[in-house]
Amino acid sequence: MPGLTIGDSLPNLKVDTTHGTINLHEYVADSFTIIFSHPGDFTPVCTTELGAMAAYANKFAERGVKLLGLSCDDVESHKEWIKDIEAFNKGKKVTYPIAADPTREIIKQLNMVDPDEKDSSGNTVPSRALHIVGPDKKIKLSFLYPASTGRNMDEVVRVIDSLQKACKHKIATPANWKEGEDVVIAPSVSNDEARKMFPDGFKRVDVPSKKDYLRFTRV
Repeated sequence: MPGLTIGDSLPNLKVDTTHGTINLHEYVADSFTIIFSHPGDFTPVCTTELGAMAAYANKFAERGVKLLGLSCDDVESHKEWIKDIEAFNKGKKVTYPIAADPTREIIKQLNMVDPDEKDSSGNTVPSRALHIVGPDKKIKLSFLYPASTGRNMDEVVRVIDSLQKACKHKIATPANWKEGEDVVIAPSVSNDEARKMFPDGFKRVDVPSKKDYLRFTRV
C-alpha cells in the first residue's frame, strides 16, 4: 500500500456522510477509530460487511472505538443502500456514518484506491481497505483485501484489543493471541522493571540460545 500507512498521520479531511459533514480529526477526537472502505454501494460482499459492522457495533462501542464507513457513491445512494443492509442483517441498524466520495479524492488521500478495479465508467474505486486510527490521529494498523474477500470482524476486534493493551502496557501480543490469554513483555523492559510493572509475575521460557527474551504475563 504506497502512501498513507502505519505511523502516518491521518489527513484532517472534511467529508460528507450519512450523519452530515464531519471533520476527521474532530470525529476521531481521543478515541480509536476504524475507517473502512468499500468498492461500491449495492454490491454483495460490501453489503455483508457493513451488516457485520452493524452487528459488531456494540463490541466496538464497549472498547470506546468509533466506526466510519466509506464508499465512492453519494450520500443519498448510501441512505438507500442502508435499507438493504439492515434488511439483510435482520433489522440490525447501521448506527455509524458512511462517508461519500464521488470525486474519488478522499480515497486517494486515505490510500484506499484499488489499483486494478474500475467502475463501469472507467473510474477508480476504493479497495477493501481498513485503517485503525489511534487517539493521536496516527495510523496504527491497516488491512487491505481484494474485492473478492470479505473481512473477518472477529479479527478486527482482536487487533483492537491488542493495540489498546500495547498502548497501556509495554507488551506485545503473540501469534493467534486472544483476549484473556498471556501477552509477551517488550524486550526493552528489563526483568527488574518487569517485576515492578507486572506484580502478578511473569513466566520466562528457556530456549536453546539462553537469551532471556521470551517472557509471558497477564494484563
